[in-house]
Amino acid sequence: MRIGIVCYPTFGGSGVVATELGKGLAKEGHQVHFITYSQPCRLDFFNENLFYHEVDVRNYPLFRYPPYELALAGKLVEVVRYEKLDILHVHYAIPHASAAFMARSILRKEGLDIPFVTTLHGTDITLVGKDPSYSPVVTFSIDESDGVTTVSESLKQETLDQFNVQSHIEVIPNFVDLDRFKKQKQEHFKKAICDHGEKLMVHTSNFRKVKRVEDAIRTFKKVREKMPVKLLLVGDGPERANMENLCRELGVCGDIRFLGKIDAVEDVLSLSDVFLMPSEKESFGLAALEAMACEVPVVSTNIGGLPELNVHGETGFLTPVGDVDAMAKYALEILDDKNLAGFKSRALARAQEFDLKNILPHYEGYYEKVLSEYGK
Repeated sequence: MRIGIVCYPTFGGSGVVATELGKGLAKEGHQVHFITYSQPCRLDFFNENLFYHEVDVRNYPLFRYPPYELALAGKLVEVVRYEKLDILHVHYAIPHASAAFMARSILRKEGLDIPFVTTLHGTDITLVGKDPSYSPVVTFSIDESDGVTTVSESLKQETLDQFNVQSHIEVIPNFVDLDRFKKQKQEHFKKAICDHGEKLMVHTSNFRKVKRVEDAIRTFKKVREKMPVKLLLVGDGPERANMENLCRELGVCGDIRFLGKIDAVEDVLSLSDVFLMPSEKESFGLAALEAMACEVPVVSTNIGGLPELNVHGETGFLTPVGDVDAMAKYALEILDDKNLAGFKSRALARAQEFDLKNILPHYEGYYEKVLSEYGK
């Protein structure tokens, strides 16, 4: 198949999933064309089946804001026309599905017909879609899609509850590349960080308020009062300065390291003993899955798709949002030497169920189903 993929080219979960999916499809022999405004952050290797097309967004004095949706639609028309694509797979309802609808309408005038599949990842439904300014466009874009998928049963139900959509929604969970995300031999690095044999906790996110990084730090402080432990914070974003100030207020700066954005996050995960995910919204929890693949048990909230991934008492624990005491209690239970190895092995076993090799055929089959229904 010749597949066009539209995504945000950032470190966020949707961009990561879209890029890793495209790379996996390319390895299977499909021709994959990424169409976005800059090269996706994980499109980091050469394959003869991978192509990148940059959307040129030009601003004119007439426009207060650059019209990205229009520029994307025009680029989609161009790529479909000249690369003879079979199907488009767009990640996020707006502006990507709405741009795909516009491109499909333009191409039909030329006698070309191409279906598009929309994958909903979370924010497009839980935040943007709830804004009355965007809700009608989100609903329309979903219903005009030739196929719709979500990354969890939770997000599917939230979509059906939030919008009056008529389309069938297929659940295809997120995945992890176990060839990349696996425990690395990093004992020397851990000794450099935990020079007195401390246990190591980790949190990764984009440091937005919804990720509740403050809860991770407060949980760490409570655990630190009971046992020697250190915390690594991976990522960057609008809350970072506030979190640095919080560390100073709590007097824990000496045992916390802010590492910023790291491409090879698997190296950091390989050092860690427990992963903290205190988010108030998570449609799936890709960062938790990547941690589990590196044999790191997870203490997370019990919202969204997290209970579909993190098995309470087996791969880690689930807590209510904001319950720092519970998170600390469960982290201490995992970090107990008599429990830790068992949690680590069960986390890995659970992650193996979400191996890219297991999930990729679901997408291939869904593309074929959509193409068949479309008469292709």
